[in-house]
Amino acid sequence: MKRRSTMVIAFLLSFFLSFIPFSGNVINAATPTAVAPVSGLSFTQGVKKTVLENGLTVLTKEVHTAPVVSVQVWYKVGSRNEGKGESGISHQLEHLMFKGTKDRPVQFGRLFSALGSQFNAFTSYDETAYFGTVQQDKLQALLTLEADRMKNALIGAEQLASEKRVVISELQGYENSPSYRLNRAVMKAAFPNRAYGLSVGGTKADVEKFTVEQVRNYYQTYYSPDNATLVITGDFATEPVLKAVKESFGKLTKNQKSTVDSQERAVSQNSQPPTPNSKASTPIVLKEPGSAALLHVVYPLPDIKHPDVPAIDVMDAILTGGRSSRLYQALVESGLASSVDGSAAELIEPGWYEIEATAAPGQKLEKIAQVLQTSLSELQQKEVSAEELNRAKTILQASFVLGNQDISSQASQLGYNQTVAGDYKYIERYLAAIAKVTPEDVKRVAKTYLVPAKQTIGFFEPTQPDGQAGTSGSGSGRTVENFSPGQPVDPAELAKYLPPASSSTVSNQQPLPQQFSLANGLRVLLLPDRSLPTINISGQIDAGTEFDGNQKAGLALLTADNLMNGTQTKNALALAQTLENRGTSLEFSPSREGVSISGEGLSANLPVLVQTLADVLQNANFPDDQLELSRQRALTSLQVQLDDPSTLARRVFQQAIYPENHPFHSFSTEASLKSITRDDVLNFYRQHYRPDTTTLALVGDFDPVKVKDLFNQAFGKWQAEGKPPALNLPKVPLPKTSTRLNKVIPGKAEAVTYIGYNGISRKDPRFYAALVLNQILGGDTLSSRLGTEVRDRLGLTYGIYSGFAAGINPGPFLIEMQTAPTDAQKAIASTIALLKQLREQGITESELNTAKRSITNSYPVELANPSEVANIILNNAVLGLSPAEIREFPRRIQAVNMTQIQQVIKDLIQPENVVIVTAGPGDTASK
Repeated sequence: MKRRSTMVIAFLLSFFLSFIPFSGNVINAATPTAVAPVSGLSFTQGVKKTVLENGLTVLTKEVHTAPVVSVQVWYKVGSRNEGKGESGISHQLEHLMFKGTKDRPVQFGRLFSALGSQFNAFTSYDETAYFGTVQQDKLQALLTLEADRMKNALIGAEQLASEKRVVISELQGYENSPSYRLNRAVMKAAFPNRAYGLSVGGTKADVEKFTVEQVRNYYQTYYSPDNATLVITGDFATEPVLKAVKESFGKLTKNQKSTVDSQERAVSQNSQPPTPNSKASTPIVLKEPGSAALLHVVYPLPDIKHPDVPAIDVMDAILTGGRSSRLYQALVESGLASSVDGSAAELIEPGWYEIEATAAPGQKLEKIAQVLQTSLSELQQKEVSAEELNRAKTILQASFVLGNQDISSQASQLGYNQTVAGDYKYIERYLAAIAKVTPEDVKRVAKTYLVPAKQTIGFFEPTQPDGQAGTSGSGSGRTVENFSPGQPVDPAELAKYLPPASSSTVSNQQPLPQQFSLANGLRVLLLPDRSLPTINISGQIDAGTEFDGNQKAGLALLTADNLMNGTQTKNALALAQTLENRGTSLEFSPSREGVSISGEGLSANLPVLVQTLADVLQNANFPDDQLELSRQRALTSLQVQLDDPSTLARRVFQQAIYPENHPFHSFSTEASLKSITRDDVLNFYRQHYRPDTTTLALVGDFDPVKVKDLFNQAFGKWQAEGKPPALNLPKVPLPKTSTRLNKVIPGKAEAVTYIGYNGISRKDPRFYAALVLNQILGGDTLSSRLGTEVRDRLGLTYGIYSGFAAGINPGPFLIEMQTAPTDAQKAIASTIALLKQLREQGITESELNTAKRSITNSYPVELANPSEVANIILNNAVLGLSPAEIREFPRRIQAVNMTQIQQVIKDLIQPENVVIVTAGPGDTASK
């Protein structure tokens, strides 16, 4: 079961996708899944539905917990609506919607960024959505921009040609992922005559053939007010906002083409799944370059309105909902698989249920499939226990509450339900039905839908199971192309296209956290927030991979991964059930400078969450069998990393910057992981897991006095001896010349490149100026200089970003991009030329002011999410910043001046001294 957030979105084809392989068109759960146990809590209470004369559905919900608003436009069109030769046209159009309008012929990403909006867009099977969250005084501006592009988008030859290359780069990036390729093969076989059987992004062949007329006709057919839902949530007054909506959207006319309903793909009146392929039970086998062996199974399901949907989702939670789930126990705990997951796609048309598993090293897919089928048969033959049923329901219910803590998620929930289920109130009926699911219901839907004769199963058998990264080449020297970048976009010129914002100012009344320390040195930060019955814990322990060393690289990882595998009083299953019975979660994730702690749950379960955290931090016992299973999972993960251009390139990049004696140089290897013993793990745990190196931040619905008592009781007896371990990090000079490294991974379609060198720490006095400069250079792929030149003008990359990885210690300054192999060299040359332009010409006062406004305007949006606030509070404390930093940050950004920017450019922009690392198919080397 994939973690339920506020909605279920299939394959999120969006502008801000990181370079992480997708596992196909994976729907996280077609129906949103989960809230009931909280008394009196309604997701639709206070929602007002208004339908304008032109057919636009408007949903408004006032939420006055933070001075921000979210504006989302959901169009009822996705890959489901695409005909022959149109595969991917919905997604192509989504990209073009950012290219400007007749009255505003500029990149809309620049306009949104100037407003400080956190914005995005995605295309899925049934819908395409655009959303932005801003300070409340920018609401009118967002409405104006969204209304403008609903009817007036620029869809011309120039825009289409540029964005085609970007889309193809995106699609080819997915080809790097074996799980994506397996998913595509299985879905095509499962649904050979339906649009759902094709990838949402379409095929390269179809995208290359799109004409301006074809895309424009598609836009004019489906982008109509009567085929859209506008959702507004946040801090506003309903009546004035509805008046503004009528002024901006009300003047738009319906399409003159025949109604959208008649244009849609015909939907079967029978909501039952289609007849399966008669050969579906024969495994599809892909033998291709890759790393880990993969299994993917698909079963047809009914549509979202079918009465079996709640029981199907409960069944999914029983099978794959957490560590205590049946398939995790049968496949992962047995050592057959390193991971297993499932999700139900209940959509406008009949959908599917899918199960994915990654084989553990040396395990056969046939054996995994056999054990999987045995587990499914048991579910079909015997009713689940009351405990198991209640746990599944609680997981589903709680995840809805936790997934709707911020207004953007609440808006998405409403938009999804209205668009796909046809009614924004669907969630209330759905959750009520979840509560009524019986053991008989679960057994019945398992027998009805998990039928071997109806399944489509696929195996991915890698031809490089050892996970070797292939050959490499290196060279020093400058790139030889002569490249002249275009002039930077002048924000002053851009400003004339910005709709006016209201004159109201939003004062920063952000409350500051209370801070206290236990006698043993444990630091705790508390920030009560009674707006929702939830709690969010963020924490860090100074036990990161910087303490590994090259010979035992992976030690911090194995230690953190085994914390939840047993204590002196509870084994791994008991720990999992303690949390999952209450719908809470607790995770540990190691990074360079610490182990991150992440926990969330309903506020009533705070004591259990804190007590479990205290137990594992003080009493973990690292059983041998669990340690070995986690080692096998780490080895599988290593194989996948070495087969992924993004993670391999970052590894090589990091090791090229930092010398072998630097803690940031070490990365896990097969040899280092296999060399780690239980004694190594125990010693690391005893040495580094200490109260005086642990910081916890708690945000949510709690009484600070009671919480202090709770922490004292849970952690008061935790003691550490001596001083905590410390590191002496050597200074890292810039490379003397430009260095180019290439790593070849067979079977990949796209290349990933990193460019950069060692940078600065977070407490460096130049940090704020560097942050502002980076916003201009590459902080956002749609509004930055790098994005404007390399992505928009040249169409060489799906995404390009820059950043300063500034932590307790100096981390790298880096630029990351994904390109076609044949475009890598030109994109690199373009990037270096832009860095030289920046160093030689600097920036304008207008760029400086716009970047500062963008950062400070978007900051309140981050503070509107309780889990994000917990992270900010924690990070400020760990980095040694004042508790007031959460309030002072915007002022420090606004104080950055041109003199400081010029100094940062002089100190930190060094285009002649970059390390350049490219990983991909192989034909990317410097010519």
